[in-house]
Amino acid sequence: MAKLNLLLLLVLFACALGLVTSQQKARKLFTQLELEQGRARELEVEYGQLQIEASTWGQHARVARIASATLGLRTPDPRRVRVIEVPPAEAKQ
Repeated sequence: MAKLNLLLLLVLFACALGLVTSQQKARKLFTQLELEQGRARELEVEYGQLQIEASTWGQHARVARIASATLGLRTPDPRRVRVIEVPPAEAKQ
C-alpha cells in the first residue's frame, strides 16, 4: 500500500509540474500575442498614413504643377489634338 501511495504521489507531482509548465508557456504565448497585435495595430495606422500620403502625392493638380514647372510641359493647342475612336472589342470579331 505504501508503494502505491508513493507511486500516486509521484504521478500527482508530475501532473502538477506539467500543469505549471503549460500555464507558464500559455502566459508567455499570450504576452507574445498581445505584443504582435499591438504591432499589427501600429502597422495598420502607418499603412493608413501612407495611403493618405500616396493620394496627396498623386493629386492631379500637383502632378500638373510639377509637369509644367519642372519639366516644361504644357497643355497642347486644341487645334492640334486628334481624337481617335476605337471600335468595341465585339465588333473586331
